Amino acid sequence: MPTPTPALAVHHLTKRYGPHAVVQDVTFALQPGETLVLLGPSGCGKTTLLRMLNRLVEPDSGTVELAGQDVRQLPPEQLRRGIGYVIQQVGLLPHYTVAENVGVVPGLLGHAPAAIAQRTHELLARLHLPPERYAQQYPHQLSGGQQQRVGLARALAADPPLVLLDEPFGALDPITRAGIRREFRELEELRRKTMVLVTHDVQEAFELADRILLLDAGRAQQLGTPRELLFQPANDFARRFFEAEKLSLQFRTLQLQDVLPDLASEYTNNSSSNHKTLPLTATIQEALEALSADALVSDPATERVLLTQPAAAEAPAVPFTLASLMSAFGQAVHRLSKP
Repeated sequence: MPTPTPALAVHHLTKRYGPHAVVQDVTFALQPGETLVLLGPSGCGKTTLLRMLNRLVEPDSGTVELAGQDVRQLPPEQLRRGIGYVIQQVGLLPHYTVAENVGVVPGLLGHAPAAIAQRTHELLARLHLPPERYAQQYPHQLSGGQQQRVGLARALAADPPLVLLDEPFGALDPITRAGIRREFRELEELRRKTMVLVTHDVQEAFELADRILLLDAGRAQQLGTPRELLFQPANDFARRFFEAEKLSLQFRTLQLQDVLPDLASEYTNNSSSNHKTLPLTATIQEALEALSADALVSDPATERVLLTQPAAAEAPAVPFTLASLMSAFGQAVHRLSKP
């Protein structure tokens, strides 16, 4: 069976400024619909690497292929019109309305005005910006979160197969940032896009990435899933990089199905009528939050119990308490961290 052509393939990409190598011999490939997060400390080359993908920065050596085509074969402006691009500062045109900002790239590509208007209406509605209210407003009339949504709508307006995002939520306050990240993750429009996202926020990377490319001093330190980087770090740098947030990341990465083999509850009443049931795909963090929420409405003297959703119709639901969940979590972490 032939190997599918990657949506994006980067081969030995290098960029130098004088004697200083900003990006050094980086290689990776993405399949259609995959999200890669570029992560690392400040100055590690994340943004330079991203900007080489759409030729805002030209590499000194190496190649970038988009759906099998070397991007150097296309004029830069034609290439960029076919790639969505979202930046931290949003970059909306201040003298254009929201609708005009969203329709810029389709207009440059020669799309029919009626098609542009329909696409703009659809995207604004999906991004929780009712077009009847926001389409004719100007950027200065919007909050930071609303401006970021418009920037995302603009990047998606021409339906590009690849979307690049450079610290897209970095300028937002933590509450707004968390809300937009959640909307971003759940947006159907993005689930079929190939995306490369730059962030310095480890929690954000783990929340949004299919895979993470961890960089340091311009070199790739490890490429893998969030789980692989967390439980099987490739080197000391990768191990140290996640150390400060390790427990929180483990809570948000492991799911109930990961701890199920270790989940031994002494609770014997298996009736599901009195207890909340969580899917096996719920994270340990979500299970802890559910236990805490249940504690607010329960007798403080009563141990709280939740049930896992059965993996199969004939399988029993597994009850668990805070104590049994934490015990199973510890065993799972130990098992997954073994070489």
